[in-house]
Amino acid sequence: MISAYTGTQVREAEKPFLDDTLGSGAGAVLMQRAAYGLANATISGLRGRGQRLYGSSVAVLAGKGNNGGDGLFAAALLARRGMRTTAVLTAGAAHDAGLAAFRNAGGHAVALTGDNVAELAAMAGGAEVVIDAVLGTGAQGGLRGPAAELVAALERSRPGSRSPLVVACDIPSGVDADTGEVHGPVLAADMTVTFGAAKAGLLADPGADFAGTIRVVPIGIEYALPAPALLRLEAADLAALLPHPSRRSHKYSRGVLGVVAGSSQYPGAAVLACRGALATGVGMVRYLGPPDVADLVRQACPEVVCGDGAVADTHVQAWLVGSGLDDSDEQQLQRARDAADSGLPTIADAGALAALPVVLAPQVILTPHAGELSALFHRLGVALDRSAVEGSTLSAVRRAAGLTEATVLLKGATTLVASPFQDFYSQAEGTPWIATAGSGDVLAGVIGGLLAQLGADVGRFGGHDIDPDARWAAIAAMAASVHGRAGVRASRGGPVTATAIARAVPEVMREL
Repeated sequence: MISAYTGTQVREAEKPFLDDTLGSGAGAVLMQRAAYGLANATISGLRGRGQRLYGSSVAVLAGKGNNGGDGLFAAALLARRGMRTTAVLTAGAAHDAGLAAFRNAGGHAVALTGDNVAELAAMAGGAEVVIDAVLGTGAQGGLRGPAAELVAALERSRPGSRSPLVVACDIPSGVDADTGEVHGPVLAADMTVTFGAAKAGLLADPGADFAGTIRVVPIGIEYALPAPALLRLEAADLAALLPHPSRRSHKYSRGVLGVVAGSSQYPGAAVLACRGALATGVGMVRYLGPPDVADLVRQACPEVVCGDGAVADTHVQAWLVGSGLDDSDEQQLQRARDAADSGLPTIADAGALAALPVVLAPQVILTPHAGELSALFHRLGVALDRSAVEGSTLSAVRRAAGLTEATVLLKGATTLVASPFQDFYSQAEGTPWIATAGSGDVLAGVIGGLLAQLGADVGRFGGHDIDPDARWAAIAAMAASVHGRAGVRASRGGPVTATAIARAVPEVMREL
């Protein structure tokens, strides 16, 4: 499991070392560890591109604070490996010890002014490596003045055939380490080398767009960190948490999922939701809906038990409601409301989001995309349009969970999950190819299938350092990861359909 922390949390953990009132030099030790890790990661990145070290050119964009010092010390180490190093001092001044070490190693430093932006942008753009060490985790806002002009010029030149390896020092300058908000211009990194712990802003959009591959360098403060701000489940976590039937399991003990989905306008959504659920190994799926949609579900998924009764008369362990519903079918909408009121774990997708009350319960998982979350905020009296949600996804999903008292899964390139207990997850195992019609219906089915199988298994989560009361968020994150991995497997680098994603889910679960 990857634990991520806000920049504020990491700075608080570093503070006793950096204060150094006893003169132990602990702060300098942290900086040397960070620089060593940054230099080694840069070397690894260059070798991964098949480039030699000796004679390669490195441009380090160095701010005047500790982040710039980390970059300068790292560049000094690279200079000693025979690399040609130039430091662009973006604020004129620089970290004194770092600059001295850099110059002693043979590095060349030049101050950035308003007159030499184009010249230095051309120099950096022609280098094999650019290290972004301008702003650290404590910076407020983004780059300004000549530094902003330099980065904007560099970013414009990068689509060329010979683009440098861009390595961000701790965090790309202009990305908020706490929230992932972006204050442009930002130089998109191929790799971010971050110190002490992953930063939450690197695992949330839009900050994740600029992070590239994330490498964490331990520097000795890890024991002083508090509870993480954000978690990301990995393959080993999924292997431990996914359901495993016992020898005497039967279809009822393995979970029964009720599905209220589909309409005359979107009948396929019910089929895809059922396929997603069946793919997780759930014991049974019961479908409630219009006869014409039920007929289609029977033809596509003969395993599904179809009916047209009431929610109260349907015995299940969890509900999936909303996929493909339209607002003209009051019977289906009432079923969705009844399911959410049942007290059972419920995944509420698409058409159900506008039909349910705005205040719910933790075991109700809402699955909006950014536009749907904006509409939900409007119902809550909060003025956040789609662009505002997309510009600060972590803040938005946190706020939504607090206001609705439900668990909220915000779909996107990075899927974020928040619980009203302030447990947060970030999953990003998918491929852009899964942004296709019906993919969200399959995801809803995967969540529903896992809810029916795992919702009552409190002990499973308590044994893995997950708050049992917030297990709904963990289940949603598991489903997002499985769905993303299934999309990658089905896509194999090219176009994919929602049906293919559902078919790949069992293979992914077998591998895990």
